[in-house]
Amino acid sequence: YKQTFPYPSPFISLHKQQSRLFPPPFPPLSHQPFLLPLSLQPCVSPIMALTKLTTKLLFVAILGLLAFTQVGHAQFFNGTVGGDGDGEGGDGGDYGEVAAGGGRGAPTKEALVPAMFIFGDSLIDNGNNNNLASLAKANYLPYGIDFNGGPTGRFSNGYTMVDEIAEQLGLPLIPPYTEATNGDVTRGVNYASAAAGILDDTGRNFVGRIPFDQQIGNFRNTLDQLTGKLGAVETAQGIGRSIFFVGMGSNDYLNNYLMPNYPTRGQYNGQQYADLLVHQYTRQLNTLYNLGARKFVIAGLGVMGCIPSILAQSPAGLCSEEVNKLVTPFNQNVKAMINNFNANLPGARFTYIDIAKMFREECCIAGFSVVNRGCCGIGRNAGQITCLPFQTPCNERGQYVFWDAFHPTEAVNVLMGRKAFNGDTTYVYPINIEQLARIG
Repeated sequence: YKQTFPYPSPFISLHKQQSRLFPPPFPPLSHQPFLLPLSLQPCVSPIMALTKLTTKLLFVAILGLLAFTQVGHAQFFNGTVGGDGDGEGGDGGDYGEVAAGGGRGAPTKEALVPAMFIFGDSLIDNGNNNNLASLAKANYLPYGIDFNGGPTGRFSNGYTMVDEIAEQLGLPLIPPYTEATNGDVTRGVNYASAAAGILDDTGRNFVGRIPFDQQIGNFRNTLDQLTGKLGAVETAQGIGRSIFFVGMGSNDYLNNYLMPNYPTRGQYNGQQYADLLVHQYTRQLNTLYNLGARKFVIAGLGVMGCIPSILAQSPAGLCSEEVNKLVTPFNQNVKAMINNFNANLPGARFTYIDIAKMFREECCIAGFSVVNRGCCGIGRNAGQITCLPFQTPCNERGQYVFWDAFHPTEAVNVLMGRKAFNGDTTYVYPINIEQLARIG
């Protein structure tokens, strides 16, 4: 764990995670014992041979039909998934220890929900920007230094928050949309894109990105794919029982309102801008509801005035209370929006994750020793220039809150994912993700 980067192989992992992002629910049909090619053995008579062959073929056809039915239908909404069982796992008593070496390769368990569909930005992007003409990418070392297989496009040294939540739900790691479009999407899809925002114009300084409206459009494509595979009724039932995780808004401040080449700061004060964002956000979430989503997890914004990129702008390295106060109305508006949805959308259940409160309280409780600089970056607070290709990161990654100028380390992502999954109303309101998942 304390080995200095670069490692002898860039793909050595400190965690034995799932070796495949998307394990198939069944082995390929050709690998199943009862579907091996038939051998024609010497027979007593042609009639007996024909009778035996016909019986075998009929038996194989029936089993093949059953296997197809299982693969094509039942496995969207039922089934046991999990890690490969070879995780090194710590004792789970210390969040830093868990992130440094434990919690991976969890024993196989029954999934609590059919699938999880993820919408957001670089905090939870896992590779959708890799093939875009974009400046917002993380598909190079040392990103992914602690992730099995190396860099994937995750803006972290390892797991993101939604990776941990997927694991807690008993799901495999959810694949990015760009890799899932021609594959199996029955366990969910991650549509998140670095630099994306609620507003379409957000993040244009990074050129390529997939705004929230376009992410919803990509979900429509997935719906068509699922409907073609499973039928309309089963697809609707499965979507209604699945988790929809949405974490948007950070870039609408960092890469819009706070950028000098955007006009928004001169057009709106803080409250007006928050009202604009949440008005748009409400419309977008309503669209997902109308497409069949019923179980929503909405992540609030974190303590953005204390990320290394903002700290680096202060000669004293202090948090910007101006930025923290700027985003407060957004979180307040989102909570009000969720209360309104829960009261007025039939069948919908919305849960809010108080990311800002988690950062302020849990990071102190967990005992992280470095809270004001990135593990990988350049300049004051390692936040003036974010993590560059093949830059040597810090060794004690489990002790850092921030991985780079903007994003948390895996240690923090794991902590927040677990608190969101089974924490109390201090951080997750009105119910946690586990409770939401268990609702029929």
